[in-house]
Amino acid sequence: MAKPRNKHVDYLQYVGMRLFVMFVHMFSLRANYRVAAIIGDLLFKFDRRHRTRAVEHIRRSFPAWSEDRIRRVARASLRSLVYLGVEFVYTPRLLRVETWRKCIRLVNMGRTIELLLRRDSGIIFLTGHFGNWEIAGYMMAVLGFPTVSVARRLDNPYIDRYVIGIREKTGQAILDKKGASSVVPDVLASKGAVGFIADQDAGKRGMFVDFFGRKASTFKTIALVAMEYRVPVVVGYGKRLEKDAAFEVGIERVIMPDEWQNRDDPSFWITQEFTWALERVIRRDPEQYLWAHRRWKHRPKGEEPAPGGIA
Repeated sequence: MAKPRNKHVDYLQYVGMRLFVMFVHMFSLRANYRVAAIIGDLLFKFDRRHRTRAVEHIRRSFPAWSEDRIRRVARASLRSLVYLGVEFVYTPRLLRVETWRKCIRLVNMGRTIELLLRRDSGIIFLTGHFGNWEIAGYMMAVLGFPTVSVARRLDNPYIDRYVIGIREKTGQAILDKKGASSVVPDVLASKGAVGFIADQDAGKRGMFVDFFGRKASTFKTIALVAMEYRVPVVVGYGKRLEKDAAFEVGIERVIMPDEWQNRDDPSFWITQEFTWALERVIRRDPEQYLWAHRRWKHRPKGEEPAPGGIA
């Protein structure tokens, strides 16, 4: 049974978060990016647990890299996480119907837009903990293509309501991960679009597929639902560009139902395909991946866990 939360502590945390939001809006976005970079550097210096995990994950994923490059990318990764927090606060001000072209560059979106307009079936959208993983869903809702995004609710109910309010501001619906299995089928059956973060550790019972040369536990649900409803699986990303508050929103892979129908193990094939697609995105800009995320937490049966719990 979960330990009861202290509502007074929760509310104080919420007040602190709203003060942070207030200060963010008091300054220019460029100034906030500079402060975010400093905070990211401080995290890298003093947060030993996340620094160690990020460095080790990068070292194992890019074994030919020098130690200096590994540490530079790990530091940039923590900066990227703080940038995301600033961007999340600013998104409602920056991303509107009349302004989105100023900050969004679309890449390889033609086939996906065609699928959305035709509405022959539902669609599953996938992304990973890369760049600004919130921006694509928000942008699609602004353009009139709202999705139902599956996400874990935050433990603090006050902060959770605030964050959900921003995410749903333009029509995107957020579905609690715990109740997704009963709602997602209805959305796909009605030819709607469902979004998932697809690079989360799925535990000991997950499907182990290759990710940066190592087995990573991945949720089977995405592939099984795609097979049952015969819907395309679209792998996308939101990459931060050099210009302040500018992003590349693109599609890396569209997996169509006819591609898996004759495979020996279609669920494994789909899961491996979208995992490889996410890996290609990350390899192009590894500084924007959340390397401190415990992607390799669980290991296949018989394989020893990583020393020190860094996986």
